[in-house]
Amino acid sequence: MTTVAEMVIGARSAAWRAAGFDVTDDGIVQLGGIRLRLVDGDAGMSSWTLADAFDPAVVDIDGLTTAHGDAAAAAAGPHPNTVTTIDHVVVYTPDLERTCAAIEAATAAPLKRIREVGSLRQGFHRLGELIVEVVTFPQVTVDRATFWGLALNVTDIDALYEQCGNELMSAPKDAVQPGRRIASFRDSAALGLPVAVMTPHQR
Repeated sequence: MTTVAEMVIGARSAAWRAAGFDVTDDGIVQLGGIRLRLVDGDAGMSSWTLADAFDPAVVDIDGLTTAHGDAAAAAAGPHPNTVTTIDHVVVYTPDLERTCAAIEAATAAPLKRIREVGSLRQGFHRLGELIVEVVTFPQVTVDRATFWGLALNVTDIDALYEQCGNELMSAPKDAVQPGRRIASFRDSAALGLPVAVMTPHQR
């Protein structure tokens, strides 16, 4: 089964530490079985590394820069801000069917479903513990698929909001998924890309 081992993000380690994440000296944030590798810059997420991919020769998935490597060891526990794992990565595309077909061809992860809300369309794939949410809408300006943002799972969203304050985070609110709540880090947090936090799935 194809999984995601690593994501490379242009951001400062100090900003992630200020938001309550454990960051190693070489810029690694371990979230579950996925490494975030922070590199100098503010260009957002530039690439991902897949493990056990269906087609390890693929280095570009409809615009998504792709490397291949070994699966990462899972994190021992939550970060000081109670974030535990990555819920999903958001990919923007001008062509939902084309991008989803490319993801399936490269990873053997099928398109689970398509959700439509007005002009917004979302397709969903699962790569191990990670959901890949592919999004398109009329205002998308990219020519090919591009990484956009992350949603992380957090144990205590209220404690995280209290720690960061309104300057760095939006106030928690009900999420689209029943029983879940969501909040987002603001641009002032300087995490390099849009990052939301969500309470755990209700089983």
